[in-house]
Amino acid sequence: MSRTTLSRTTRAAVAAATVSPVLALAGLGLHVHRNIGARRSELRRLAGSSPNTVDGIFANTEPGLPRAKASLRMLLNMLRSRSTEGAPPGPVPLARPEIPAVPAGLAVTWLGHASTLLEVDGRRVLVDPVWSDYASPVPFVGPRRLHPPVVPLPAVADADVVLLTHDHYDHLDRPTVRRLGRESSAVFVCPLGVGAHLRAWGVPGHRVVERDWDGVVELGGLTLTCLETRHFSGRALRRNTTQWAAWKVAGPRHAVYVGGDTGPSRRVHTRTGDAHGPFDLTLLPVGAYAELWPDIHTDPEQAVAAHRELRGRVMLPVHWATFNLGFHPWDEPVERARKAATAHDVVLALPRPGQRIDLTGVRTAEAARATVPAEPWWPTPPCRS
Repeated sequence: MSRTTLSRTTRAAVAAATVSPVLALAGLGLHVHRNIGARRSELRRLAGSSPNTVDGIFANTEPGLPRAKASLRMLLNMLRSRSTEGAPPGPVPLARPEIPAVPAGLAVTWLGHASTLLEVDGRRVLVDPVWSDYASPVPFVGPRRLHPPVVPLPAVADADVVLLTHDHYDHLDRPTVRRLGRESSAVFVCPLGVGAHLRAWGVPGHRVVERDWDGVVELGGLTLTCLETRHFSGRALRRNTTQWAAWKVAGPRHAVYVGGDTGPSRRVHTRTGDAHGPFDLTLLPVGAYAELWPDIHTDPEQAVAAHRELRGRVMLPVHWATFNLGFHPWDEPVERARKAATAHDVVLALPRPGQRIDLTGVRTAEAARATVPAEPWWPTPPCRS
């Protein structure tokens, strides 16, 4: 090989070695940008139509609670405990979902974290579906699933409604949304502004329905009511550019409260219970609480209190066991919820991820208690077994 040829080969190799990382970074940047969602201008336009905004961004109606002062040492200790105590001591036991050909009058399948499949008076509602391995805009970075999805996404793609509560990554997952947009005919129902993300990701506009607090959607025999809750929204560095909400999912005979993420608020939950209760079933978050954010996630005792204020019959604790988002032991949320439920005579359903509970015809607390799974199934760390 001549010196000229060698020189050209070397230059080509150097150029390739230089260009490849640049292209990789550009690809990663594009991926993150797409995961973030809609353009700021579109989000500002939608927010401008809401009475629930302050200076162009959405806001809670209650002031924030006092927060703990975090020192660097405290944060390091919290992060250390998250990596150790926040993960289960063994594999998370899963159940194989039993999805009937015909939806029941009232049934729920917990799919992990906040993802659930509801059956309400013959219709299926898929809530906050997340099938990705990471709850993050960046691949391979951020909170990772503690267990695999309990069922392939196509198995639940025949849902009539995909119901979304807000735009955080552990509730709104772009890859999952894109697949459901292509592979299902479901209507996406979401809080105001979240629809802009869906349309940006290719969901046809005629399949996206947005509502602000107190807005109502009539769809296929179901009435879905967008309800106030205490939380926040945002993807990447954007905060409160879209609305966050709980939902009432009601058919002719049954009603379910879908809490999404909610912070403690006796005023909001009591008002919702008075105006929209009672509920046959409530889905309430019990995990990822911390002193650093006392008003955006209920702790287990606050969730049980909210269930009572909402006038619920059966409570399903969600927002735990799938993503490590808090700084508490991984099974602490459900153990504390059990104690609080026992103290207040609340019927607590404790299914494994993937387990279906049929509540059709269950009209009393006694019947509910005899129907729902209530025994511990989660692996317990040796020091607490």
